[in-house]
Amino acid sequence: MVVTQRAGRVLGEGVAVPLAVGGPHEGCHDVEAPLGDLSGLAPEIGQAEIDVQLEQIDPGRGLGHVQKRRNCVGRHMGALKFGPARIPSRESPEEAISLLREQGFSACEIDFEGRFWMDYPFAERLGYLAADAGIALSVHAPLAGFMGHAERGKKLNMAVGMLDHSAGIAVACGAELVVFHPGFLLERTRGEALASVVEQLGELRERLEQKDRAVPFGVEVMGRVRDLGSIDDVLYIASQLGWVRPVIDFAHMHATSDGAFTDVDAFASVLESADAVLDDGAPFHIHFSDIAYANRNETKHLPYGEGTLRAEPLRDALARFERPATVISESPDLESTQAIRAVLSGPSATRRSS
Repeated sequence: MVVTQRAGRVLGEGVAVPLAVGGPHEGCHDVEAPLGDLSGLAPEIGQAEIDVQLEQIDPGRGLGHVQKRRNCVGRHMGALKFGPARIPSRESPEEAISLLREQGFSACEIDFEGRFWMDYPFAERLGYLAADAGIALSVHAPLAGFMGHAERGKKLNMAVGMLDHSAGIAVACGAELVVFHPGFLLERTRGEALASVVEQLGELRERLEQKDRAVPFGVEVMGRVRDLGSIDDVLYIASQLGWVRPVIDFAHMHATSDGAFTDVDAFASVLESADAVLDDGAPFHIHFSDIAYANRNETKHLPYGEGTLRAEPLRDALARFERPATVISESPDLESTQAIRAVLSGPSATRRSS
């Protein structure tokens, strides 16, 4: 890969994550024909029950490469937003925001990995209350909504429809970005798979622009060592499309590097590479949790402290940058998320020495 080689022991590993997905409750105006069985979606995605309805995509391309700029690296950490990877209540926007405020969070990722569960009125009200409370929202698209399909047809159309609907919810609630997965190699070379991801994202962008849904997207670093989704892959995709940002998952990279993220320099090297492809003012978008892994593949997120990934090096690495950051905890329990928040909000070594 040509994107970054500064941290050779950490970067340059291709990955993907095997998870099952579910189906949405609601339909909306961006859908037409129901699709069901996803059992053959990709080699590592198993049984699924998705009833989202989708329309056909426009075959035109629009890659829109944008020249990006380095953010100033300094000694004063940019603003930090922090919160969980799940909305704490699906009962009402008022209850969700009230819980986030009570728990001291300033960010939250809307969890559509398994299914769409939020309608547009809920999203609009949630966004209004979140803005008033100073809480940054993001949207995680369904896991089946990945780009880079080897063949055109039902699966690609379904994925595009999912990302389209995710963008519609993001617009409704004022989310910073839509997080999605980069897909799979599917017996192709890495270059061929990346070219397919970029091409299909370009087509998606044209569709979103026609619907006034052209929000930023964030492509996530994945947690399996031999498939698409390494930090190099993600940085390459972001460098080709000005509206796509890297989503840095340090738990996934800790797994694929066999536990290499133990010091500040390892974290800072990745942040520096992401800083080089982000536009001025765009925050780092980071996923973080403790992690279990085997053979350089993630196995599950752990309660904080049970594995070997720690938040102090991330805190001290972020302190080297003026760029703001949104850190989303993917920990399996609230206690772990609060423990990570306490570390990140504490004084960094950089700030103590300044």
